Amino acid sequence: MKKLFIAAILLLAVSVSDACSICGCGGGSFYMGLIPNFKNKFIGVRYSYAEYHTNLINDPTQFSHNFYNTVEIWSGINIGKRWQVLAFLPYHYNVQFDDDMGHASKRGLGDITVLGNYKLFDTRYLKDQTYKASQQVWVGGGIKLPTGSFNVNVNDSTTTLADINAQIGTGSVDLFLNARHEIQFNRFGINSSVSYKIGLPNSQDYKYGNKLMLNSLMFYRITKKAFTITPNAGLTYENTASNKLNGQKIYLSDGLNSGTYATGGYTLNALAGTEITIKQVTIGANLQLPLAQDFAAGQTKLNVKGMLHISFAL
Repeated sequence: MKKLFIAAILLLAVSVSDACSICGCGGGSFYMGLIPNFKNKFIGVRYSYAEYHTNLINDPTQFSHNFYNTVEIWSGINIGKRWQVLAFLPYHYNVQFDDDMGHASKRGLGDITVLGNYKLFDTRYLKDQTYKASQQVWVGGGIKLPTGSFNVNVNDSTTTLADINAQIGTGSVDLFLNARHEIQFNRFGINSSVSYKIGLPNSQDYKYGNKLMLNSLMFYRITKKAFTITPNAGLTYENTASNKLNGQKIYLSDGLNSGTYATGGYTLNALAGTEITIKQVTIGANLQLPLAQDFAAGQTKLNVKGMLHISFAL
């Protein structure tokens, strides 16, 4: 029997992959999903999309539509029976429409992320070849490197939050902690994870907010001769703390350290997707829609997220 699907924290960890120009919810994002079933190593390409809309409470004529596109090379390798390393190299193309600038876009290489995970235990139960059960627990962490561009002077009085969140990189080294649990009975399984991103200040003492991510996915494996189909569905939750400059919270105003509504917020999304594996090739897709959210006192709304990928076990 091949190894089970393992849930991974796909830490994109880039400043604008899930950012918006007014709310300040950028500076790190990660996605929980099923990674390809691989014995030794894999490599693949992912495309992810996110769409936001913002209207200011005190001036409804001030608005912004934001569209974030990421193409990412991702890879993983198993080291022995206990260790696993995952790496992510993103390229971003982001488009913004607003009342002041009209159309604006940025593109470029994002921040590279490397994760290392350790398998605490792996238990399996087999009865009469008809009943199979298994359970895994992984713990680990990772690091995001400031390879994406951060070309803005945060100490310039004319710099706005929109300028900062439009950057391709954060300019900072960030740290990640994560744990995941997977249990499977025959073809049915549940995968749950918790992750925490610790944003560190960059060279200008600007700090993107820490982020908590919770995920729980149910999946069912359907095997038909040469291929396996794995539909999955569940919930994802993100909570992002306020960005900070010189240790002080960033607010939603022309001045970075003054205002009424702090940056950051939360979102609870429903997710549905599927994975199709044919020999060494896995193709997958999913869609996320918000169930509840509150970014910047409700001024920013997530409309939709989506992801496509193809990967090859080596």
